[in-house]
Amino acid sequence: MSFNTFGHLFRVTTWGESHGPALGATVDGCPPGVAVSEADLQQWLDKRRPGQNKYTTQRREPDAVKILSGTFEGVTTGTPIQLMIENTDQRSKDYSEIKDTFRPGHADITYVQKYGLRDYRGGGRSSARETAARVAAGGLARAALADLAPGLRIKGAMVQMGADKIDRSTYDADQIDQNPFWCPDAATADRWAGTLDALRKDGNSVGAVIEIVASGAPAGLGAPIYGKLDSDLAMAMMTINAVKGVEIGAGFASAALTGAENADEIFPGNDGNPVYSSNHAGGVLGGISTGQDIVVRFAVKPTSSILTPRKTITRDGQPHEIVTKGRHDPCVGIRAVPVGEAMMACVLLDHLLLHRGQVGRPAAL
Repeated sequence: MSFNTFGHLFRVTTWGESHGPALGATVDGCPPGVAVSEADLQQWLDKRRPGQNKYTTQRREPDAVKILSGTFEGVTTGTPIQLMIENTDQRSKDYSEIKDTFRPGHADITYVQKYGLRDYRGGGRSSARETAARVAAGGLARAALADLAPGLRIKGAMVQMGADKIDRSTYDADQIDQNPFWCPDAATADRWAGTLDALRKDGNSVGAVIEIVASGAPAGLGAPIYGKLDSDLAMAMMTINAVKGVEIGAGFASAALTGAENADEIFPGNDGNPVYSSNHAGGVLGGISTGQDIVVRFAVKPTSSILTPRKTITRDGQPHEIVTKGRHDPCVGIRAVPVGEAMMACVLLDHLLLHRGQVGRPAAL
C-alpha cells in the first residue's frame, strides 16, 4: 500500500514529485453539478505560490492548474476529476552535491531505509511542492461546500513565529491578507519581518504555529470513536510537510485548566440553537461538531534546508558536513497557511457527505 490517498467519500490522491514534469491530484467523490473552473481553483493556488516575496523560496512557479477530466460545461459530472500543475522552474543541479549525503532533518535517510533509494532532486515526493496538489483539491472542496454549506467560512493565519506569538487582544482578521505572513496583528508582522531578515542573512530558519478556523460549520459532522471529525482533522494537518504537532481548541493548554475552567457552558439561544460560554473544545465534542467555530492549530518545524553547516553521514556511512544550497523558505510556515485551509476544506466536505449518507438529512445548523 502506498498511502497517497486521503478521505472517505471525497477522496484525494496526489501524485508527482518536486522536480518531475508535473504534479497533481485525482479527486473522486465530488458531487455532480458543482460549478467550478480553473480560475476558481487558481485563486487558492496563487495564495500558496512560491516566489511572491523575499520571505519565501525564490523558485518561480506559476502553479497554473489544469482540469483534465470530471467537468462538463462548467460543472462537475460526478466522475473522477484530474488536476495537473506543471513544474517549470526546476533546478535539479542544485541538489547534485547531496545525492549521496543525507540532509539532517529531511526524509532522505528514512526514504533510503524504507525504499532503498530516494529522489534527491528537491526531496522528490517528500518535498513541500506536493502541497500544491492539495491546495487545488481544496479549491474544489470549497466550491462544493459553497453549495452544501453556504454559511461556512475557512480562514487561516500564522499566530506564532519561533517564540514570538501574536497579541490576541489586537487580533484583526482584515490584517491577515495585508502582510506576507498571514498575520492578524500588524505590529507582530513588523517584528517578524525583522526576525526573518536576520535569519535569512545568517542562512538559518525558524518554525511557526498556524491556526485554521472554520466558522459557520454545521453541527453534527463526525462520528464517535473511529470516525471523529477532530481525529481526521488532526491526521490531515499532520500529513502536511514539516508539521510536528496538532491541537484542537485549547489543545495542550487544556492540561493546565481545571474542569470548571475547561467546560464550555451551554445556554439556550434566541434562535433555538445552543449558545456556549467559551470554545475550549474547538468546536468538536465526542468527535462531532457543535456548530461553534472549528479551531485547529499545527506546529511547523524550522526549514531543514539551511546554509548553516550540519554534521551528517554519507550513504556508505561515512561522517560528513553538509550545507544545503538551493532556494528554500526561511519559515515554511508562511506558505503552510493556504495548505492548512485546503486540508480543512477537504475534511469538512468529506464529513458533510458522510453525514448525509448515514443520517439522510443535512446536518443541523
